[in-house]
Amino acid sequence: MIKKYVMAMMCAFAVLPVCAQETYENARLAGRDLNGTARYVGMGGAMEALGADISTIRTNPAGIGLFRHSKGFVSFGMVSQDDAKKFADGKPTVMSFDQAGFVFSLHSSGRSYVNFAFNYSKSRNFNQILSAASHLDGASQNKLSFLKGMEGVFSIPSLDDGRPQLNDYGEIVSPDNTFSQLDYLYYNTLLYNPNLPVDEQYGFYDADGYRMNRANSGYIGTYDFNVSGNINDRVYLGATIGIHDVHYKGYSEYTEHMLPNMDNVETTMLDDSRSITGTGVDVRLGVIFRPIEYSPFRIGLHVATPIFYDLTTSNNTRLSYTGFDGNGTIGESYDFEFRTPWEFGVSIGHTIGNSLALGASYEYADYSDCKTKISNGGYYDDYWGDYYEDNISDRAMNSHTNSTLKGVSTIKLGAEYKAMNNLALRVGYNYVSSMYSKGGFKDGTIDSPGSYYSSSTDYTNWGATNRITCGVGYRVNKFNFDIAYQYSQQKGDFYPFLEYMAEDPQSGLDNLCGHQKVENNRHQLLFTMGYTF
Repeated sequence: MIKKYVMAMMCAFAVLPVCAQETYENARLAGRDLNGTARYVGMGGAMEALGADISTIRTNPAGIGLFRHSKGFVSFGMVSQDDAKKFADGKPTVMSFDQAGFVFSLHSSGRSYVNFAFNYSKSRNFNQILSAASHLDGASQNKLSFLKGMEGVFSIPSLDDGRPQLNDYGEIVSPDNTFSQLDYLYYNTLLYNPNLPVDEQYGFYDADGYRMNRANSGYIGTYDFNVSGNINDRVYLGATIGIHDVHYKGYSEYTEHMLPNMDNVETTMLDDSRSITGTGVDVRLGVIFRPIEYSPFRIGLHVATPIFYDLTTSNNTRLSYTGFDGNGTIGESYDFEFRTPWEFGVSIGHTIGNSLALGASYEYADYSDCKTKISNGGYYDDYWGDYYEDNISDRAMNSHTNSTLKGVSTIKLGAEYKAMNNLALRVGYNYVSSMYSKGGFKDGTIDSPGSYYSSSTDYTNWGATNRITCGVGYRVNKFNFDIAYQYSQQKGDFYPFLEYMAEDPQSGLDNLCGHQKVENNRHQLLFTMGYTF
């Protein structure tokens, strides 16, 4: 029976001593965009063996070893999303400061050099507006919370007479990790009616459609420090230490239209804001060598350690619906650790005279190996006067990540043609395979703090990314001016919540939502100015 009474309240979520993050939230931080100097982007990033561009500091550090003069660079431009309408603070077109850095080249002896470099780049641009809407055949987000409780995914402590045991604030809570922030909101504002008989106190509302709007913004800024050099102009070696600065913000509004009901609840709306900030560090090593002494043909190899992130996430989530004049809100802030996978790459490059440069690269990273750690707080050593963090692997969520994400292959192809001595034309292409396994889903039934602190149920399984690039470069004395254009295309399957099959197939309580096709197509215009000194 659908209930009429709701509780109007607001209270901080019961604080657990452990914190972790969920797979799909972590996936936002994994991988990187094709970004850097306009020359690098114009050639599709296929410069890992060609080198002599500061953007290779982030891919193959040995590429910095090919510089013979000191240079400085700065890049900026704009990013625009296809078929997107302004939502909240999200804008379809934004300006972007993308890169700034320099290379200091020192002649060592003979044909050998030692180079030092620093570069800032925007490795991830989170700006995106996502909109999705579709029909629901009786399924709903609140029904998912109801089924999780009814079928024992989480437990609600009960009194002897069967009524739920409320906490000191008069709230329904659960000690289980599978009781998410959304479950908390629904049970304390929509799903429970203490005025009904015990066996009728829980109920749900069916929906016939939904609409989701989300605006993401922010970036990951990467600060790279490099030392590199060459041995007799045949072997080039390089190492880069990278510091990653995360600034992510997301705001969403999820609305469901309910089927006619006795309580005249027409719609429910969940608005959720989340931020992720913090830093990470990684190390990259690279080598480029010319196997034939008098040939410009080059082979490059590079490897990157995982990025070890130390992050803080916070959210504020509010549930409202027709006829409810209370304040159903919740918010949390916690720290967690996240580790990306190792990355490996191989590349080739060749120049023909002084007019044509060709490059190709292949990179592989197994994102199913991403890891999350639970923060159990820490302890203070009285003897030494030091504080130690006590973090352990989140085995349950890591197992889910292993089955949801997969290995990603990146193929880069690029060419540069010097039409004149001071004028260059460039083209490039990228293919990046999907990070998500077929049939992957956001599982709110995992016994993990990542489920407990979750404040949204939607997820998108994004497919492969295709990028087409082109550009032009012009040199005047010690200055170079480069412009690049990039078009990126990606499709995905959006799900508003986990599809849930009831244990009893005859119960009619299956909660199936289907998926909606969405796209993330972006244009980027990039300008770089460089100076040789």
